[in-house]
Amino acid sequence: MDEFEAIRPYADAEVPAVMARLFADREFLDILAHFRFPRLAGPMGWMLKPLIAQRLRREFASIHSIDALQAKIEMYLDRTIERATDGITYSGLEKLQAGCAYLFLANHRDIVMDPAFVNYAVFQAGMRTPRIAIGDNLLQRPFVSDLMRLNKSFIVRRSVTGRREKLAAYQVLSAYINHSIRNDGESIWIAQAEGRAKDGDDRTDSAILKMLHMSRKDEPFAEAMAALRPTPVSISYEYDPCDQAKARELYIRATTGTYTKAPGEDDASIALGITGYKGRVHVSFGAPITDVPDDPKQLAIAIDQQILCDYRLFPVNYLAYRIWDGCDPALSIPALTELFSPEEIARAEAEWSKRLAACPSVQQPYLIQQYATPVRNQHRVKAGLGL
Repeated sequence: MDEFEAIRPYADAEVPAVMARLFADREFLDILAHFRFPRLAGPMGWMLKPLIAQRLRREFASIHSIDALQAKIEMYLDRTIERATDGITYSGLEKLQAGCAYLFLANHRDIVMDPAFVNYAVFQAGMRTPRIAIGDNLLQRPFVSDLMRLNKSFIVRRSVTGRREKLAAYQVLSAYINHSIRNDGESIWIAQAEGRAKDGDDRTDSAILKMLHMSRKDEPFAEAMAALRPTPVSISYEYDPCDQAKARELYIRATTGTYTKAPGEDDASIALGITGYKGRVHVSFGAPITDVPDDPKQLAIAIDQQILCDYRLFPVNYLAYRIWDGCDPALSIPALTELFSPEEIARAEAEWSKRLAACPSVQQPYLIQQYATPVRNQHRVKAGLGL
């Protein structure tokens, strides 16, 4: 495993030392103090941080493995679900077999919560949680890297720039993913494309599928991919806590041609994604693809068909579609009253009105697009009109 040393998650033997390092990290403790005691953290931070560190050491003293740590984290995820959602539902878990490792290829809306909810579902089903691909752009601070690698995350080196360096990084990444599934029997979660689908348009990038084959060039593409058991996963948030920030970014990109993240912007997105209101959440596990096409682009289409069809559409999606400039006249979209109860519609109308009102008028088209696009995509696939 030496070749994977720089990107792999932490092993059980490393857990105590890494947790000790975390509980002594002033920046980590400062963030916890501000999160838990927002009013006191400034003037009383000098006193709160040692108390928080002491409590963490006591609470996690018996944790000596990744599995034990994830079992402990489940309690905190339960609280997050209770506070920030109106409930989470799952479908398709019956398509998975205990003891099998899968390549979960998922749509991507939230930096942390997408894989967290997949983990939660798999954990509740009594199966081993997947290893999680995370870009090194999100690991700028040592404590963030420690936290993620403790939770079975491995690093995707997006920051490398030279062509030769990129190829070398992708070769190692490909080898690690294949090794995890084929040799270690550990599932993998990876987003279907780099970065979140800020416009709501969930599409698999075939370049990711080609990357997965890089370390197995001695095998035909279809054979190598079939060995990974590619399994589409679709996650749907009724409301996206980061929808206003995404609309702003899309507007700036559209009007200036570029967008530069402010310092700490990813951290703010992570925090808001975890704590912000999401409404209902649904995670759908598709059927593992066994009849893999020889062409990466055709496999991407097969993955997209499942992700788009399995996406749970909520009333807000149809409300947005109704006022979207990009709606497809070739589609026959059911009326809201045919799909949802009057109570559901009324709640959605109230929440949607608040979100529109909070969004500057020039950015509203991009907010609408986020919620409306999944309606068009799903109904196009179901009508046989293609992607």
